[in-house]
Amino acid sequence: MFSWMKSKDSDVPQVYGNVVEGLKQVYREKLYPLEEHYKFHDFHSPALDDPDFDAKPMVLLVGQYSTGKTTFIRYLLEREFPGIRIGPEPTTDRFIAVMHSESEGVIPGNALVMDPKKQFRPLSKFGNAFLNRFQCSQLPSPVLESLTFVDTPGILSGEKQRTARGYDFAGVLEWFAERVDRIILLFDAHKLDISDEFRRGIEALRGNDDKIRIVLNKSDMIDHQQLMRVYGALMWSLGKVINTPEVARVYIGSFWDQPLQYDINRRLFEAEEHDLFADLQSLPRNAALRKLNDLIKRARLAKVHAYIISHLRAQMPSVFGKDSKKKELIDNLHKVYDQIQREQQISIGDFPQIERMQEQLRQMDFSKFHTLKPKLIEKVDHMLSVVSGMWFILNDKPRCGKSFCRTVLLVTPPALHGKCVHVYIISHLRAQMPSVFGKDSKKKELIDNLHKVYDQIQREQQISIGDFPQIERMQEQLRQMDFSKFHTLKPKLIEKVDHMLSVT
Repeated sequence: MFSWMKSKDSDVPQVYGNVVEGLKQVYREKLYPLEEHYKFHDFHSPALDDPDFDAKPMVLLVGQYSTGKTTFIRYLLEREFPGIRIGPEPTTDRFIAVMHSESEGVIPGNALVMDPKKQFRPLSKFGNAFLNRFQCSQLPSPVLESLTFVDTPGILSGEKQRTARGYDFAGVLEWFAERVDRIILLFDAHKLDISDEFRRGIEALRGNDDKIRIVLNKSDMIDHQQLMRVYGALMWSLGKVINTPEVARVYIGSFWDQPLQYDINRRLFEAEEHDLFADLQSLPRNAALRKLNDLIKRARLAKVHAYIISHLRAQMPSVFGKDSKKKELIDNLHKVYDQIQREQQISIGDFPQIERMQEQLRQMDFSKFHTLKPKLIEKVDHMLSVVSGMWFILNDKPRCGKSFCRTVLLVTPPALHGKCVHVYIISHLRAQMPSVFGKDSKKKELIDNLHKVYDQIQREQQISIGDFPQIERMQEQLRQMDFSKFHTLKPKLIEKVDHMLSVT
């Protein structure tokens, strides 16, 4: 069974070591100051600690009760774990983090969130009602040396879902979804209905669609004709909840250690199980890449958040009419989004959900917001230009069936492209300047029409508009410059950079 965790050796030369330490340093020095200054943690996600970077890959299992979530974990571990309860009724009534340890034991939620070596400290914000339903089950297991599994309470249906859990269930799911490497949605072949609570749970996973894998469990209990119909019904149900144009991949099987009831689909189940286990096996090897991807996504959101907060602060009156202006800005937040999108050339997909942002802003004092600090934005831009160019070369070393050694090759093509664009802009402005009279008026004209300069260079040099510097900032800097000291274009310098890019 442990064969699904094994992989072959590959000798890759180490270029740059300790990726995780590098990400920690980049976050603390570049991104955290921006988050703190603009209250990012009050709106979106708590600050990242060292355990968030050091943690093993996590797999979150979500589904309605009695769909086989706990049995799925037992099937992978080939043994039971402390605190396990399995039955046809809703047995798992708590969040259980199944982690590796040399000795077996259970750590209660209140003690778990106080452990500085584990990544669960921010969960304390959900209160005692949740912490009493949260625990860590520790046991020695070769599989858990590479992965951590998070079992969740069975999502209720019918009258059961009317009873409040006492804590923000969807909020807890969202917290885990942001931090795990894989989310497995389990469906029972006999229970395809999606209850209201299950729908809210799936909606809490939005924004993490790339992590979701769907499993149609207990498929051996129906014959091949019924299985075909059940699969079609499942896809129809998912299409109404998961709003993506792509068809979700569904793994079909029966993930437990009992004999198959209908043996006719054995080859299909074995192939599907192999594909799913191969996907889980890749998580330790891609853990650093996932952390990098999540950090980039967080940095983009933090940058947009800074623009929103600073814009709202700038629009507030200094003395009278603050409450009415605040209400007006919140009600017209979509216009604020549109303006920032146009001015900063930011994709609308990077903006936070507008209804949730409006709800949070109503609780805030706009007078305590800060205006824009370009230096903080510059730090994050520099971080993105460097981090976005990281190429991870994973070096597999079998150690109890896991792949942990990783190296990184660092290149910065975005920064290089930006420098080439700058050369074209400066040389173009120099070429347009008169030799004797009218320099000041021509300089003002060129700065005011800098967007036309961008358009011309974009057409002539076939450069993406995304490689150009922010126009307002460039205009502000150009006003301080003496255009007569600029140089005309030197093609040989451009050729050298193009050659370097092609080699890189």
